[in-house]
Amino acid sequence: MGETGGAAAPLLPREDGKAHGRGGATCAQTLGNVVVSIVGTGVLGLPYAFSAAGWVAGSLGVAAAGCATLYCMLLLVDCRDKLAEEETEEPCHVHYTYGDLGEKCFGTIGRSLTEIFILVSQAGGSVAYLVFIGENLHSIFGQSMSPAGFIFAILLPVQIALSFIRSLSTLSPFSIFADICNVLAMAMVIRKDLQLIDHPFANRNTFNGVWAIPFTFGVAAFCFEGFSMTLALESSMAERRKFRLVLSQAVMGIIVVYACFGVCGYLAYGEATKDIITLNLPNNWSSAAVKVGLCIALAFTFPVMMHPIHEIIETRFRSSGWFQKLSHNVHGAEWLGLHSSRIVMVAILAVVASFIPAFGSYVSFVGSTVCALLSFVLPTIFHLIIVGSSMSLCRRVLDYGFLIFGLVFAGYGLFNTFSSH
Repeated sequence: MGETGGAAAPLLPREDGKAHGRGGATCAQTLGNVVVSIVGTGVLGLPYAFSAAGWVAGSLGVAAAGCATLYCMLLLVDCRDKLAEEETEEPCHVHYTYGDLGEKCFGTIGRSLTEIFILVSQAGGSVAYLVFIGENLHSIFGQSMSPAGFIFAILLPVQIALSFIRSLSTLSPFSIFADICNVLAMAMVIRKDLQLIDHPFANRNTFNGVWAIPFTFGVAAFCFEGFSMTLALESSMAERRKFRLVLSQAVMGIIVVYACFGVCGYLAYGEATKDIITLNLPNNWSSAAVKVGLCIALAFTFPVMMHPIHEIIETRFRSSGWFQKLSHNVHGAEWLGLHSSRIVMVAILAVVASFIPAFGSYVSFVGSTVCALLSFVLPTIFHLIIVGSSMSLCRRVLDYGFLIFGLVFAGYGLFNTFSSH
């Protein structure tokens, strides 16, 4: 899946900046890469968010989250272009990561802070995987054990074994399989929805109050979580000047799909809509097959989500003096230490997942805190610092508006979570 969004790993640039393919990705390939970087398991929680806010308010929340995310994605591209101008190089020859922008603005602290947000976001998405799989397995084999039991008895041993696979190319087919299963699950839900919808808008709320909107916006923000892949996707494209158009087309298409799926799910099940819409499906062989296929695909995609986490932690280990000394003095200590760190991280996330009370509330919390900071706050800060002097007053006001909104929204997410407990 994408670096933060729960989708299949896209076509990424090599160290020389060219994509894994001759000449880079075409517009069509980039369009597909954007989609698989963004669309993930979070979409299956949208109907529940619509039931909380109302179908009109939910649609507006998804549209607002998508448009805001698109705007901030384009800010990162503007930052990269401005830095290219300052280095008197062609933009197509300059390649920056999200962490590079943080370092340009605030030095080592900026890079570290940006990478911490990415790390926490990846961990949040990984935990969502475990919760999702545990809940769906429990819905199929409910009599055998609890969702937490499935996480520890089945998922944890499998993920520990898969953590020893270090090659992403080995796991990439499962990422594609996961996206196919996501599409099948959405198609089955919509088909079942259409069968259930008799008087579609009867007893269905359009707007459940202002305070329901942040919950829906948080879920929607989580669904657009592939944010930190923006510059990598742009660098992978052969004709990078067309990236803005391709990205805009992809995001607008995703907004429409998300809104339609959320509305259909809520209109079909109403107040009975569960926080994972697949749990509303009937207990028959076709529903079970889709759920099991989705769980298997996500189980094998989980290591892809964990890869950035392992990479950051292992880099820290290798750069530390005590670990270098231990590896030099003790045979096999490096291999044992690095793989032990992988096992420990998987175990920690499994423990966290076992304590998550509700998938929908968890997704909204991650979306309204970490995703808000990563998708709205940092990009506007970087843009104001790097491009600010050449911007018009209206553009600066708009950036400050997004910055304040991101901070307030993240603060509200934290306050709402702690006050509810």
